[in-house]
Amino acid sequence: MDISRHKILVTGADGFIGSHLVETLLAAGCDVRCFVLYNSFGSRGWLDTLPLALRKNLDVFAGDIRDPHGVRAAMKGCSVVLHLAALIAIPYSYHSPDTYVDTNIKGTLNVVQAARDLDVARVVVTSTSEVYGTALHVPIGEDHPLQPQSPYSASKIGADAIALSYHASFATPVTVLRPVNTDGPRQAARAVIPTIIGQIAAGKREIALGALHPTRDFTFVKDTAQGFLQAAACDHIVGGVTNIGSGFEISILETARLIADVMGQSITFHQDPQRLRPTASEVERLFAGTDKAVQAFGWTPAHGGLDGFRRGIEVTAAWFQDPANLARYDNDRYNI
Repeated sequence: MDISRHKILVTGADGFIGSHLVETLLAAGCDVRCFVLYNSFGSRGWLDTLPLALRKNLDVFAGDIRDPHGVRAAMKGCSVVLHLAALIAIPYSYHSPDTYVDTNIKGTLNVVQAARDLDVARVVVTSTSEVYGTALHVPIGEDHPLQPQSPYSASKIGADAIALSYHASFATPVTVLRPVNTDGPRQAARAVIPTIIGQIAAGKREIALGALHPTRDFTFVKDTAQGFLQAAACDHIVGGVTNIGSGFEISILETARLIADVMGQSITFHQDPQRLRPTASEVERLFAGTDKAVQAFGWTPAHGGLDGFRRGIEVTAAWFQDPANLARYDNDRYNI
């Protein structure tokens, strides 16, 4: 389907990936409505940092994904829904898991129920590679067993199941997109790449980190945003799950060394206990297979492989080193 001919609702538009997705959609000429989390400050999250020419014409709906009435109101008049609103911090899910059930599972239920009632043409639900847990084999295909190694990953498994059940039960045109380890400008400081870059940019040369040995399949945020556009337009993946990733894996230690090299600094590391996951909860290896996305919609990340990863890090490091951006982060403490 040609999504440029449809009004598109983006939930979680105020967040890291959501704000980049909104920019990508607008650049493609799409008509976008941004669902942001209501707050008394009138903040629209990262959307408030977009160029004025974009901000002044944004169609913004402030609500809460946990409220079915607000979700339905926001969705009226939209025929494509890109659902990104979620709680994603794994450490926070250890002590406040109930909020993850409400936001991730019930929030997704609100989206697909409204989409069913309003006869929406396409719903893309955002999953996560965390649902796979530690890889039993690589690359990780969509048929890899699901292993809930944290309350967060359990909530996303539940959300995916709710979404797919609506396709099976009611033919709601749901696609589950499973991005792998998205990184880039605007990412929260709790994530490993921003915490490394932020500490170096703040003048630190001994970097606090958690586990250094796990591997990840990092995908630059602009590629992830493009993946949403391609997935939404693809009829062949409706009713199923599709991975998007960068096509390689790298350890946290190697990532830190690459970042230091990009930033022209020599660094050392010390392990910060509060940054460690419980042993059985740590995902030791992630490396996603993307054959399905390649075959279905020609998935080719612009920042794929080690060379592309480095180019993405260069962009992210430059963004964080801008004093106005660096000032948004507190690099003296660990924020979960």
